[in-house]
Amino acid sequence: MKISYNWLKDFIQTDKTPAELSAILTDIGLEVEALEVVQPIPGGLEGLVIGEVKTCEQHPNADRLRVTTVDIKGEVPLHIVCGAPNVAVGQRVVVATVGTTVYPTAGEPFKINKSKIRGEISEGMICAEDEIGLGSSHEGIMVLPNDAPIGVPASVYFAVQDDYVFEIGLTPNRADAASHLGVARDIAAFLREGYHLPDVSAFAEDHSAEALPVVVEDSSVCPRYSTVSISGVQVGESPQWLKDRLQAIGVRPINNVVDATNYVLHELGQPLHAFDAGKLSGNKVIVRRAKAGESFVTLDGITRTLHAEDLMICDADKPLCIAGVFGGIHSGVTESTTQVFLESAYFDAVSVRKTSKRHGLKTDASFRFERGTDPDITVFALKRAALLITEIAGGRISTPISDIYPTPIPPFAVDVRYAQVQRLIGKAIPETTIKAIIEALGITVRNEAAGVLTVEVPPYKVDVTREVDIIEEVLRIYGYNNIEIKRQIKASLNTSLKPDKEVVQNQIADLLIGNGYREILANSLTKMDYVDDPATAVRLLNPLSTDLDCMRQNLLFSALEAIAYNEKRKLSDLKLFEFGHSYHTAGDGYAETPRLALAITGKLLPEQWNQVAKPVSFYHIKASVDGILKRLNISGLQVVDAPGAHYQYGLAYERGGKVIVSFGAVSQTDLRKADVGGEVFYAEFDWGQVLKAIRKNKITYREVSKFPAVRRDLSLLVDEDVTFGVLKNIAEKTERKLLKSMNVFDVYKGDKLPAGKKSYALHFILQDEEKTLNDKQIDAIVKKLIYNFEKETGAEVRK
Repeated sequence: MKISYNWLKDFIQTDKTPAELSAILTDIGLEVEALEVVQPIPGGLEGLVIGEVKTCEQHPNADRLRVTTVDIKGEVPLHIVCGAPNVAVGQRVVVATVGTTVYPTAGEPFKINKSKIRGEISEGMICAEDEIGLGSSHEGIMVLPNDAPIGVPASVYFAVQDDYVFEIGLTPNRADAASHLGVARDIAAFLREGYHLPDVSAFAEDHSAEALPVVVEDSSVCPRYSTVSISGVQVGESPQWLKDRLQAIGVRPINNVVDATNYVLHELGQPLHAFDAGKLSGNKVIVRRAKAGESFVTLDGITRTLHAEDLMICDADKPLCIAGVFGGIHSGVTESTTQVFLESAYFDAVSVRKTSKRHGLKTDASFRFERGTDPDITVFALKRAALLITEIAGGRISTPISDIYPTPIPPFAVDVRYAQVQRLIGKAIPETTIKAIIEALGITVRNEAAGVLTVEVPPYKVDVTREVDIIEEVLRIYGYNNIEIKRQIKASLNTSLKPDKEVVQNQIADLLIGNGYREILANSLTKMDYVDDPATAVRLLNPLSTDLDCMRQNLLFSALEAIAYNEKRKLSDLKLFEFGHSYHTAGDGYAETPRLALAITGKLLPEQWNQVAKPVSFYHIKASVDGILKRLNISGLQVVDAPGAHYQYGLAYERGGKVIVSFGAVSQTDLRKADVGGEVFYAEFDWGQVLKAIRKNKITYREVSKFPAVRRDLSLLVDEDVTFGVLKNIAEKTERKLLKSMNVFDVYKGDKLPAGKKSYALHFILQDEEKTLNDKQIDAIVKKLIYNFEKETGAEVRK
């Protein structure tokens, strides 16, 4: 949200600088994320002064140039060569002095230097209006009235005033501060000063015509509806001051009537809507629910299908506006409009929020209505807007105000205990200070007795309904920085023998980073196209968009989207990891599972002159997975094929029948979904199962054996569907004590082997920790291994 410094000063009289106000706003909960200078005229006319042409003679070396002397109240007049045909003695003109940078209406800025033009010295420039951003004319220099004061800066003469704009990160609960008035109220409360509302005393109703009849069919979603009509308006361009105010806060001017309503919205926080009264049928306005399936064309020219819960502003024949959200194309104000029907209403926040989400429409009006506006300001805002329209667009207020408000919304009644205020804030703030802050916030104190204040909170403070809310308001204005932090903080610490999950996570993050991985943090929201099981998907009731309409069920597509983003920027060699969660429905509740995802793609190492850049492979992701498990000392895992449809091929490690991690090459289907071009290898850990496995792990120290280990190699011919994992399980069951490790060092498939067969070359490490193994013992173990391999897999030993 953008707030103008100059606009704020219409409400509060303060000598605080923009930087000082920025610090104050941040301290009281309206965090200023940026403060920028806004110049209504680029350059702010800096370096330009008003001068008088004293002499004007023909240039001796150029027919179209004049040599002038110009008085700007300096020590001596300036010698300036001028090419304008209308320059003459006695004129008051705008002069750009040497060193000034001028900003033309069209083209790039340029600096004025002292120079010689056709042999004559020129010490500045007499300016045309388009050369300094004051207009578009270039027919000649700008000639000012004869009473223009010589030597006065042009910025002072033209009343050019720089503005400062605060970019405030408004939190959703601070609906009361979504305007210049709301921000001014907070500043005034902090400074313990008053603030001023715009003067609407000139508003006078004309009772010569009756107000347009209004029917509100459902006051639960439209508790208050205020209107007035204005006749004889002339729609056109807004005055410069109004355009400057709107443009400073990023609002595009449209026409004087619409700009007036936008001005009041940002000034008071009350959205208004102006209808072309000449386009209303049946001499009646009806506030009703839409008919299911009813079509409506909004101001952006899009035909929308309405929902039965949408609140609409209609005439006797057709809808005119989606209440609180967006106007219709057939009732908007245009250049031909002469009669305006002006609306200022209070709509139910929930109704507007649902309608806005349903149609994907976000407007300045819906932003405020869906958070909660002030039901007590509708008539005041209506008067302010009506007076502004008649001031800048002409016309007259032609009807009395119609104000339908059958059930006024009362203030919130709350009891506030001084002792509770001091307890929760943690400081003994004087009771007089607490009461002064409460009153400065516009909260009325109705009674005070026995250390308890009975107060009434105005309805525009939609988030202040309980005692604790008022205490938060007191602390906010008192100042968080005024609460001292004690030199000593006492706390009780509980110890546990269980591994700290944050410590474990940091250890693995350090391990991965040390191996060239980069950590990513992705959004837990995703789209249904990425969901594994739609039946267990956690869907959002009010999604931000169709791409963010449910919670993710895996971390795969987060990694793939990151890879796709980098690939499009020529960064194809990636090693990424993410700690996150997956989400599923579980009965009547939800299941949230911690996960660790790894993804690698591209080349293993960057290109270098002394080595070939090899692409990553399945074994690189497997090495990372094995490294993590080894670092956590998790063993006793069963190797199975990777489950699910996300892998072209892959493996999984199980413990107790539950998958701890799956890894492999990502399927082409998933790569196409995420628009990834290269091959990707991916692993996903069930981090909850990993932590359980750590808790069950007992680490014991064993002395390093004094006796040598023995290696034996074996080449087996096996069926193609026999995996190394199967052979390893058989070997570990065959020899539990002396077999220390086993690995495969060669795999061969080819025409020299029978069809459907492959060859594994295995090595086995055998070791006895109590004595040296002899050949007889070793041969016996190898024979048992061969026998079991043949028996369980049909393997044949290759000679």
